Amino acid sequence: MTGQSETANILAETAGRLLEDHVTREVLGAAEDGVWPEDLWRALEDNGLTQPLAPEDKGGLGASFADAFVIAFAAGRRRAPVPLVETMAAGWLLGRAGIDVPPGPLALIDGAAALTVEDGVLSGVAESVPWAARSGHLVAEADGTVLLVPAGTAAIAPHHNMAGEPRDTVTFDRVNPTAAGALDLEATVPVARTLGAAMRAAQMAGAMEGAVILAVRHAQDREQFGRPIAKFQAIQQMLARAAARAAQARAAAETAFLALDRAGGDLTGAEWDVAAAKVVAGEAAEIVYDAAHQTHGAIGFTYEHELHFTTRRLWAWRGEFGAETFWAQEIGQRVLARGAGNLWPDLTARQRR
Repeated sequence: MTGQSETANILAETAGRLLEDHVTREVLGAAEDGVWPEDLWRALEDNGLTQPLAPEDKGGLGASFADAFVIAFAAGRRRAPVPLVETMAAGWLLGRAGIDVPPGPLALIDGAAALTVEDGVLSGVAESVPWAARSGHLVAEADGTVLLVPAGTAAIAPHHNMAGEPRDTVTFDRVNPTAAGALDLEATVPVARTLGAAMRAAQMAGAMEGAVILAVRHAQDREQFGRPIAKFQAIQQMLARAAARAAQARAAAETAFLALDRAGGDLTGAEWDVAAAKVVAGEAAEIVYDAAHQTHGAIGFTYEHELHFTTRRLWAWRGEFGAETFWAQEIGQRVLARGAGNLWPDLTARQRR
C-alpha cells in the first residue's frame, strides 16, 4: 500500500510470517477433513491479529481499516483455513455497538439474512454462515442492532462451500443474545454485509496474487519444445493480463478499506467503494482463474497440486456477502437515483479524496 503506516507494516510482516509458517499443504488438507488448526489460530490470537479493528477498551488493537487490510490480504494470499477476517469484522461491529469482544473465533452472519428481533429475542434462519459451528459466538445484525449470541444457543447444521470451508445453516428460535447494541450508523446496505464484502474483496485480491505467482513459477519451470513455456508470447500475455487484473483488484479493495476509515457515522459513501471492490474482484477472479489453470494444464486440477486450494476459494468467495451482480445493481441504482448529470462529478470527487 502506498504510504503504508508503521502499524500496517508491522501487521503485514507478522501476518505474512505466521501464515507462511502455519498454513502448509498438510494443514489445508486436514482443515477440509474437519481438523481445526489450533496452532495457527493461537498464533494469530496471541499476536493480536484476530482483533485489529475492535477498540482497545473492548479487547482489540484499535487499528484502522487501512491497517487491517494487510491482514485480510495475507489471509487470502495464504488461504488461511480459519475465520480470521470474519472475526475481525465481527469485532468491529461489536466495538461500534459498545459490546465487549469475547475471545476466540467469531462467526459473522451476513446482514442480508432474514433475522428478526422481537422483545429482545432473536429469531430466523441464516444460511452459509462461515465457521458457525466452530465459533464460540455468533455476531448478527438486525434492524440496526448488533447481537452477540453464544453459538450453543442456536441450532447449527454443518455445510461446506466448494473450497471445503464450513458454511453452516444457523437457526435462531427465540434466542436471547448475551449482549445487544445499536450501531448508530447511516447505511443503505446492512453493515455486516458491507464489511463482509470488503473483507472478501481483500481476501480475493490476496488469493489472486498467489495464483499469479504459482502460474508464473510453473511457466518458468515447465518446458515445451526445448524452452520454458514462460518464453512463449501467448503465455506472457495471458499472465500479464491476469497480473494486471489482480493488481486492479488489490487497488479497489485498498480503496474500499480507506473509505471505511473515512466514513465516520455514515457508511453510504463507503458502500460505493465496497461495491466497486467486490465487482472488480469478482470479474478479475474469472480472468486469473482461467490464466492460472491454462498455464498449469491438467496438473493444476489434481488434488495433489496446491493451485486448487487458491482457485476454489476464489470461486467460493466470489459469491459470498453479495456477488458482483448484487453490488453492480447497487451501483446502478445509485447512479440512476443521482441522475446522469452527477455521474462525472461523483466519480472525480471520489478520485480526489
